[in-house]
Amino acid sequence: MSASRYNLFPHVPVAAEPGVVVTGWDAIANRLRETIAARAARRTTLVVECYHGVDEACVLRELAERLQPAARLAASDALRTPHEIDSLVAPSLGDGDPVFGRMNDLELAPFFDGGRLAALTAQLDETATGLILVAGCGARLIAGGDILVYADLSRREAQLRQRRGEIGNLGADNCDESASLKYKRAFFVDWRVCDRWKRPLIAHWDFVLDTHDPATPKLAGGDAVRRGLHQAARQPFRVVPWFDPAPWGGRWLREHFGLDGGAPNYGWGFDCVPEENSLRLGFGGADVELPALDLVFDQPRALLGDDVFRRFGADFPIRFDFLDTMGGGNLSFQVHPTSGYIRRQFGLGYTQDESYYVLAAEPGAVVYLGLKDGIDRARMMQALQAAEDGGAPFPADDFASQWPARQHDHFLIPAGTVHCSGRNALVLEISATPYIFTFKLWDWGRLGLDGRPRPIHLEHGAANIQWERARSWTRQNLIGQVQPLARGPGWTEERTGLHETQFIETRRHWFTSTVAHDTRGGVNVLNLVEGDAAVVESADAAFAPFEVNFAETFIVPAAVGAYTISPRRPGARCATIKAFVRSESTRAD
Repeated sequence: MSASRYNLFPHVPVAAEPGVVVTGWDAIANRLRETIAARAARRTTLVVECYHGVDEACVLRELAERLQPAARLAASDALRTPHEIDSLVAPSLGDGDPVFGRMNDLELAPFFDGGRLAALTAQLDETATGLILVAGCGARLIAGGDILVYADLSRREAQLRQRRGEIGNLGADNCDESASLKYKRAFFVDWRVCDRWKRPLIAHWDFVLDTHDPATPKLAGGDAVRRGLHQAARQPFRVVPWFDPAPWGGRWLREHFGLDGGAPNYGWGFDCVPEENSLRLGFGGADVELPALDLVFDQPRALLGDDVFRRFGADFPIRFDFLDTMGGGNLSFQVHPTSGYIRRQFGLGYTQDESYYVLAAEPGAVVYLGLKDGIDRARMMQALQAAEDGGAPFPADDFASQWPARQHDHFLIPAGTVHCSGRNALVLEISATPYIFTFKLWDWGRLGLDGRPRPIHLEHGAANIQWERARSWTRQNLIGQVQPLARGPGWTEERTGLHETQFIETRRHWFTSTVAHDTRGGVNVLNLVEGDAAVVESADAAFAPFEVNFAETFIVPAAVGAYTISPRRPGARCATIKAFVRSESTRAD
């Protein structure tokens, strides 16, 4: 297997006329100037709407210097005071818990002061001729605009800017607050508010501004971007992976994917989490980076399929990520909330049912999964509380079952089951996507990367542990659940899970020749878990052959329908693991 073939910067090639993307502030200003001149109007309002986290002051300054508008307005001048905004969002952030808040239906408009908005609108109305430039998050509240530029930003880049202390939260005066608290507020407030504001605007974008790399801003035509999104939703594609260190992180991802040495380790590899990954659209020699969620918002039915869209809305429900403990430590001993609990406590419609697919493991690697038979639950919770209070370390081996972890094992982890991956393994985590709702019970007495203890949630955990899931039940229901389904010339198909209470189905195909697949009207997510490379092809030549390398996760939209996967080298032994949403759910609380 050729580790160096893993593509860290995949993109979707989009057919477009030359010059559809321009790079640099001078070229951007020239393109906008041409568009303004083509209107031949006495007055033009240029609105640059920004996702929170974009450097609004820089955007306004760079454009104003070059376009010399008759008036320039910053949307941030109309925001309510930080104190007022803190009060507005307080119910969504809860009672001081450092991790969890509650989902909500907050909109952008209440973040703005009516009087200040009116004053800016009046200033706009007073400008009878020339160019009016309005920029910032909420700029469209001030003016509908004759030309709409949308400056977008992925959540990955927003998190990096939070960590560097470059940005606070929407309307807040908290740049110096800890990155974890800024992330919590962004997760429950900023991103929800900005996504609700952005989604209906996508159809009206005249231009898209990409400032992920501040040194090389790019401007793309809105029509070209929408064509790219339309195309991506009808062919296989990959989102842009990203990697993060972890207190338990290992070395496999760094060594096999050629990651730089800037981090102490790379415990996390987010290979398909569209809410946080970005999507690159390639226009000739220029890639434009967008949040992958833009594709979900703009093309939900083609991407997800009608049944999945009806059930989950414009939300991508399947998550693939890597957990690397090779040469590292155990993950936190944890449990995920049941669907009823997450709905009641946090306002989410589904929970993080998951599984561990072992991509690599050294001798002696284990997965903790389920409890031991006959344990005393009160004694276990007392031991966890004592460890949290600074007493003796929690004796996990006395209470939790360990299972040997070997390459290609698949461990099923329905919500409510205690679990964690042990050291010296690379796990492909296949799960539903409510993101942060993990209740840590024990973190092996270590500190986080910031030198502080990581939050433990014993009360939440105790309310969700399914105590009947002891060793005998786990062995029967969650270990080695491989069921042969079909075979053909050079291929076999197996069901590997997930548990009947989970809405995701997984299938593994072993193949040395071409194997046929069909989305059957629902999105497929796959990873090449064995073999150097494979080629995905359309059954009716609707898209160009798409090559994937070992360990790469790729998405096949519902609209694709029938497709095939073949080894890139004829006769080579390959395997894929495929996840999709079951047509009917039998999940239980």
